[in-house]
Amino acid sequence: MRAWKRTALAAFGLLAMGAGCATSETANDRVSPEAPLWYRRPANTMSVLLKRSLTATGRTTGEDWERGRAEIDPAHGRIFVGTADRGFYALRAGDGSTIWRFETLGVVQCESLYDAELDIVYFGSHDGALYAVRAFDGSLVWRYFTGAEVARRPVRNGEMLYFANGSDQLFAVDRRTGKKKWQAQRTSALGMEIAGYAGPALANNKVYLAFSDGHVVAYDARDGSEKWTPVDLSAEAEQNTAAGEVPRYLDVDTTPVPNDIPGSGNVVYVASYAGGVFALDAETGSRVWVNDQARGVTDLTLFNEPAHAPDPNGPDRDGPTVPARKLLLASSGTTGLWGLDPTTGKMVWRNDVPEGGVTAPVQVAGALLVGTTRYGLFLLSPRNGRVIDGFDMGTGVAQTPSAFGNRAYAMTNVGTLLGIQIDPPVRAASLRPNHAYWSP
Repeated sequence: MRAWKRTALAAFGLLAMGAGCATSETANDRVSPEAPLWYRRPANTMSVLLKRSLTATGRTTGEDWERGRAEIDPAHGRIFVGTADRGFYALRAGDGSTIWRFETLGVVQCESLYDAELDIVYFGSHDGALYAVRAFDGSLVWRYFTGAEVARRPVRNGEMLYFANGSDQLFAVDRRTGKKKWQAQRTSALGMEIAGYAGPALANNKVYLAFSDGHVVAYDARDGSEKWTPVDLSAEAEQNTAAGEVPRYLDVDTTPVPNDIPGSGNVVYVASYAGGVFALDAETGSRVWVNDQARGVTDLTLFNEPAHAPDPNGPDRDGPTVPARKLLLASSGTTGLWGLDPTTGKMVWRNDVPEGGVTAPVQVAGALLVGTTRYGLFLLSPRNGRVIDGFDMGTGVAQTPSAFGNRAYAMTNVGTLLGIQIDPPVRAASLRPNHAYWSP
């Protein structure tokens, strides 16, 4: 193994040693069909297929890292990604070469959305605008100015597009014209905020959004009317804080995550920085459960693995179908990376993370890929959070990776685009996207 890879794995050593697992591991765990097929493989699962310096360093302003997230268009082999040099790029997925570049008035640290039907990509900029440009040639379709940075991913529902900005404002616009349909907002809680803010989530004909004053609100997707009494998670944080202490941050910066819990119906997961992770009833906003130990959470992700056949080369290859499973993943720079039971909020596993924090995990080929702001990229087992493989380019990765099938993309903190391939040890003709096995 190369020296830089050894250094990276050492930096994530607590994960590799299995810190904080909820249950002890036995010999049977190592052959469990629930684990990714390459669970026993110590390294060399990840390989770099593409490395390109993208950001023009002389044009960067503000932070010393790249954030946001790339958007993948697998049908046309394109990647869309913004940079700190005020540009938004369309790149060829194979070699990273530029198809076009769109210039904005501010840094572009956004999560973009590709609309395959219209062949339009929507993205935000720190110049305060949401842009719609043609994915073919980068020509402008429309620009909607909001007055504050736009960094979270928009969501689409039919002809409507929903997005938020850094001033606690939620917008609904026509996806073809950019014409405003409705707008909602809350007064920002100045003095109580950490860096970042939540984006909108769409489910059950409602738009869910969390705010810097600690409230979570559900809006009617058609007209923006409130469907709940706003849920105050800041009050929960104050109650969960030890006597005599005042929580420093009360905002909710995680984009809500909708889900269906058998027996409990539709829920929405949110995280208060000081109060922990919550599951709220999607129809009423009432609390279903809370994990008040998972604090400092800045991203929530739902790992969702479909039912699948057992490992064709494993001891249980002739056994029954492995059932579907879900895991709620909570990323915190202070308490670590958590794997929570989505139905109860109880810890399945928790691992410390290297100094500087960790991105939201992305599901790739049945495993979890995360970036660390100082030590590079790591591939983890969703079963217990342990390291499968990892490497460090010497700059760290603050941008959440994007993945399709067994390919992933992410920008390093110095603006180098990486294309990563994940190679399970089982050969097959094709890989089903987000599956934990190769099809025979």
